[in-house]
Amino acid sequence: MQMIGNVLSGLNGVVWGAPMLILLFGTHLFLTVRLKFIQKYTFKGIRLCVTKDEDSQGDISQFGALATALAATIGTGNIIGVSTAIALGGAGAVFWCWITGVFGIATKYSEAVLSVKYRVKDKNGSMKGGPMYTIERGLKCKWLAVIFALFTILATFGAGCTVQSHAITNIIETTYHVPPAVSGAVVTVLCAFVILGGVKTIAKVCEKLVPFMALFYIIGCIAILIINREFLIPAISLILKSAFTTQAATGGFIGSTIMTACRYGMARGLFSNESGLGTAPIAAASAQTKNPVRQALVSMTGTFWDTVIVCAMTGIVIVSSMLHIPGQFAQAADDGLTQISFAQLPAGGGLILTIALSAFAFTTILGWSYYGECCSEYLFGLKSVKIYRIIFLAVLFVGAVISLDIIWTFSDLMNGLMAFPNLISLLLLSGVVVKETRYYLWEKRLNEKAGTKEGPAAGKEQE
Repeated sequence: MQMIGNVLSGLNGVVWGAPMLILLFGTHLFLTVRLKFIQKYTFKGIRLCVTKDEDSQGDISQFGALATALAATIGTGNIIGVSTAIALGGAGAVFWCWITGVFGIATKYSEAVLSVKYRVKDKNGSMKGGPMYTIERGLKCKWLAVIFALFTILATFGAGCTVQSHAITNIIETTYHVPPAVSGAVVTVLCAFVILGGVKTIAKVCEKLVPFMALFYIIGCIAILIINREFLIPAISLILKSAFTTQAATGGFIGSTIMTACRYGMARGLFSNESGLGTAPIAAASAQTKNPVRQALVSMTGTFWDTVIVCAMTGIVIVSSMLHIPGQFAQAADDGLTQISFAQLPAGGGLILTIALSAFAFTTILGWSYYGECCSEYLFGLKSVKIYRIIFLAVLFVGAVISLDIIWTFSDLMNGLMAFPNLISLLLLSGVVVKETRYYLWEKRLNEKAGTKEGPAAGKEQE
């Protein structure tokens, strides 16, 4: 097992080296500039989340698509991912995680535009889309689309499955001493009831759980920040300074280089908000929407909520707690910083974190299972979906009892490998994104149907 871990770590170091960081952040910056800082429309996207798009095609509502994508992104990356990023990359990792989210909004927008534009109907009449269809229909590059779909399926077993089930069973065992096998079995059964119902059932569950769990967790973070109020400004200052120096958060943690802080911050940022990863647009393609831009504005708000708000709050909570009670963190595990921070709450801190983490991880499992289904259908046909679901649920249970280090390493590796083809397609098809944006947004035709005589036709490739 150690040998496997060493091999994965070596590969991870190569994949998440300077080329990936440059490609990822460079794509965020390039699209931000080319789309004239599309982030300024974030609050417009939030308004559209709760505005029904009449006479539109799709399987689930726009909010349902956003909730499904948020369910997959607001998860352990916001709690455990930020914790490990700070432990391994120092306080500065919080800044790089956050900045990846801010500029990643443009990438999330672009992914959704292309995903809706190039989506297709399957044999059951359901809308299907995502980078695999974008790459095949937009770039005319089938082999690259296949590579993306294969890595995505493998990633669902890591980031969307084993990481989540391990997180749930670990915190329940730590807090309430319940054996992982028992809680893992319960989680597997609950997920099976929802996953077997398909995307509409997944969306309905996510629509109800996502707003509640996010608000519940944010309230807990605010309570801790009130307790740490004297250390709030010093914590923010330390995060900013550490992003560009080798300064450590406390004496218990070694200082990290700027490259290390950048690497872990961006890696966990990508794991958390998935901008550039190519997963969220798979859910966006199922949305009931008239045109690509309308749903893209909704989809990009997911990165805003996930990283710009939730991850940032988690990072500030941890760093301010490390300054407030440094002795508590001296021998802490990489993934235990958030738990120590929440333990400061006078009553129910452990319960709040357990409920929040369990809810986050549970909905993440649901969202990623749908991503895997779509990629499985793309590669092997509709009949393969049932087989995929069975394998996914089996791996979900196994994930409750295996080593966390290997899980995280495998997940980071798969995320990086699937990001490469997606980022390449985004850069090469950026002109299509700009053309769609110019017509529907900049020329104020946002409520028109796609495929009008004057405008771009939905689903047709453009040079």
